Amino acid sequence: METIIPIESLTPRQIVAELDKYIVGQTKAKRAVAIALRNRYRRQQLPPELRDEILPKNILMIGPTGVGKTEIARRLAMLVRAPFVKVEATKFTEVGYVGRDVDSMVRDLTNIAVRMVEQEKIQEVRPKAQRRAYEKLATLLLNQSERPKRGRRREISPLEMLFQILSQDDEDEEEPPTLAEETPGEKADRRTRRRQIMEQLKSGARDKETIEIEVEESLTPFVQVFSPQGIEEMGLDADLLPPFGPRSRRKRVVTVAEALDIFTQQEARKMIDRSAVVSEAIQRVEQTGIIFLDEIDKIAGSGRAVGPDVSREGVQRDLLPIIEGSTVTTKFGPVRTDHILFIAAGAFHTAKPSDLIPELQGRLPIRVELEPLGAEDFRRILTEPKNALTKQYQQLMATEGVQLEFTDDAIVEIARIAGEVNTRTENIGARRLHTVMERLMEDLSFDAPDHAGERIVIDRAYVQAKLADIVKDTDLSRYIL
Repeated sequence: METIIPIESLTPRQIVAELDKYIVGQTKAKRAVAIALRNRYRRQQLPPELRDEILPKNILMIGPTGVGKTEIARRLAMLVRAPFVKVEATKFTEVGYVGRDVDSMVRDLTNIAVRMVEQEKIQEVRPKAQRRAYEKLATLLLNQSERPKRGRRREISPLEMLFQILSQDDEDEEEPPTLAEETPGEKADRRTRRRQIMEQLKSGARDKETIEIEVEESLTPFVQVFSPQGIEEMGLDADLLPPFGPRSRRKRVVTVAEALDIFTQQEARKMIDRSAVVSEAIQRVEQTGIIFLDEIDKIAGSGRAVGPDVSREGVQRDLLPIIEGSTVTTKFGPVRTDHILFIAAGAFHTAKPSDLIPELQGRLPIRVELEPLGAEDFRRILTEPKNALTKQYQQLMATEGVQLEFTDDAIVEIARIAGEVNTRTENIGARRLHTVMERLMEDLSFDAPDHAGERIVIDRAYVQAKLADIVKDTDLSRYIL
């Protein structure tokens, strides 16, 4: 699990260092987002009357695909557990402007924040919830083991049952004599059996046993709302509407281990305050939320055509109030967007940042240009990040008992081929490494179970043998890579 670092302990230099663990190069972009993140902490230290006056400095990243634009924003959000959502700007537009309402990205961000805070709260109460789950499961197992015996003890003829009920005094009506009182010895024996079951559960001795449990499920209601695009359905959180939220109960046969997880989740949800979860989630969205607007160059009108450009400009104008600051109605309540950090990105191959309407350009004051990636960058990407592709393949092959090694000259050759293919065909940046590596590893991945216990070294000659033909044949590489 990723270590969560408090934002107050992260200087811009440390933020860049953390991003360097996963992203190679692009120092300018890293510095820009590091400053934006640190400014959030600085703003929180100011008096309330001044705090609201300081707006986030939204960022526009300009660079070809596959150079790390999305990854920088995503890793930044993960670093401080900030609510984060990536939105393709093109989904808001089609010819005639029949795309989704732009407010939906704020609603999506709020949903993510609520789930994030809920999971954090569940983890906080999990030890106590697990103890309750053990108690519940032990009682259930004990009752099921005693059910045949109880059935014999409860066996009373209908006539005798009716006679006993009619002959009761008024003060005894609430407890019909359907079960004989347990003797002290029976109670002690029951406690002993229950303690034994608890010990078996905690040791995992009964994890694989099956048990029938009753699971409570929420039925999320939907209401129809009117939007500029027509009638849409908006889900309501049933947990926020007690006692109106409809719930269903159904029986499931699961293993004891699965039942323990289900009961732990149920008990944890009972222990957390839903209203507090929603309140904290909205606070996080408003103060630390990050929305990444990708492909923003696709809605930049050139001004030389009509038709689709009208809808593109319409999307830009709809984005203006959201980025500038407005209140969006969500199923959890109103959310203000004044201090949400917007990071827009685009390749801008056919359009220019100046093709955006001036009002939107003003809402994205920080411009950062990302550099295209070359062979040397690819070499570093294959080895330096914590999640480098070579490390991923080594771990995957290790699950089959294969010890995989890449020589230095093999990595240099892979990087060279990826750069050459990008030059000859479409430049898709670091994503080209995925296609090249998958092609290189195809035969080994297929035959890995047959090589269990072996040590396989991938060197420059192996790389050339697998990829040389594709590099030579440009037409073939267009289809395969």
